[in-house]
Amino acid sequence: MTPLPDAAALVALREAGVEAALAERLAVYAALVLAANRRLNLTGAKDGTAFAAHIADALTLAADVAGPLIDVGSGNGVPGIPLALATGARVTLLEPIKKRAAFLAGALARLGLDGEAVAGRAEDVARDPAYRERFGTATARAVASAPTVAELTVPFLAIGGRALLQRGSLETPERNAVADAALVLGAELVEERTLDGERRIVILAKRSSTSARFPRKNGTPAKRPLCV
Repeated sequence: MTPLPDAAALVALREAGVEAALAERLAVYAALVLAANRRLNLTGAKDGTAFAAHIADALTLAADVAGPLIDVGSGNGVPGIPLALATGARVTLLEPIKKRAAFLAGALARLGLDGEAVAGRAEDVARDPAYRERFGTATARAVASAPTVAELTVPFLAIGGRALLQRGSLETPERNAVADAALVLGAELVEERTLDGERRIVILAKRSSTSARFPRKNGTPAKRPLCV
């Protein structure tokens, strides 16, 4: 049984300009996350209003999504689920923690979305031919360095696909490093879009196949980021 929309999230999303039908589905998703949060530690948001802010942030990527979409390190499903709801793209939610992946699979089913949740690490799944270089868009709402996130997303992209990296501030050394890392991975940094404050979207476009060397083994992209 699909829960009722979270009332506070619904109000916040409508106030943010989200059209009514989409806001209602997003608020149902918010209700699912908040109901499971105590058990699975899915979000630091304490209520629907706070979680709606995360959803609204995810929606800043919607115009750039071309399916199929993969969300790497999906956690509670942001930004993958909001983007799937907003665009209709088929979505793969990649999450290494099995209990969270099970939650995501259930959320996809209850929201009637086309997609799947995969329990696994990007370093492993990106070597599976069923997922490697199969996607039009890759997202990752990660706190790791930009070169690390690039290594964990670009191998999933088909040539012509794009990785959409949500970042806070981006200092010159990290910007240079992710631009260089993109080239190593067969991609190119094509745009850095500033939002309000220090928030920004860094867009990497896939130009050629990624070398079989990447991604490196588990943990290495975070411990030794490319080009840093």
